[in-house]
Amino acid sequence: MTDEPFPRAADNERALNERAVAEYWDAAADAFDDEPDHGLRARRTRQAWERRLRSWVPDGPCDVLDVGCGTASMSLLLAGAGHRVTGVDLAPRMVGQARAKFQDAGLEGVFLVGDAAAPPIGDRLFDVVLCRHLVWTLPEPEAALRRWVGRLRPGGRLVMVEGRWREAGQSAVPYVAGADALPWHGGVTARRLTAAVSPLVAGVRVERLDGEADLWGGPVSDERYALIAVTGPVTDEPGDGAAGALDDHPVGS
Repeated sequence: MTDEPFPRAADNERALNERAVAEYWDAAADAFDDEPDHGLRARRTRQAWERRLRSWVPDGPCDVLDVGCGTASMSLLLAGAGHRVTGVDLAPRMVGQARAKFQDAGLEGVFLVGDAAAPPIGDRLFDVVLCRHLVWTLPEPEAALRRWVGRLRPGGRLVMVEGRWREAGQSAVPYVAGADALPWHGGVTARRLTAAVSPLVAGVRVERLDGEADLWGGPVSDERYALIAVTGPVTDEPGDGAAGALDDHPVGS
């Protein structure tokens, strides 16, 4: 008989935190799509996101990894445009809704329950990694950025829709214990995120989104933006969009 090591306290704490996060978002799943920019039920909102995604993602068809996919509204738009989508979310009920959406739409997609910061995708590589409204929830966001960039093919794109806001999800229910200590709790400014991503990629651009009310179902007053980064080598081949023109244009402070 051999002695097995006891689990480390840090491992136990991480497991408890992951369980609490999964339970929070599972409880939010039924009402998640009620937010205009989550469910994209209004045609104007859906079309506004379709236009933005077309400008951020190469013509394709591309392999897209949607980290923290939630109910897969973004994934659904991308699959409808002909891209091959894999989504990852920690909350099983979110993943269940994502799969149901794709089945109802007659589209193909792969959706996995797992940690979006360390996606359970083996050694697969992608043309695009998409992240929307996620990094504020992560205990080690900069480590997640490195992992996501590492999942991109040469010339691939990291597309992040982020901002500075109050917590999402269940507005009447506080987020998990200890959330105030998260590095980017409440969101991250474009300037700070640009500084974190730039050393990992060949080029970055930032687009302000807070002035486009159709994206959110109405006017917003907080900072919202998209960061689009491209890995090297940068090419100007058809389907690679304007990757060669991705320069640093940070906003915010």
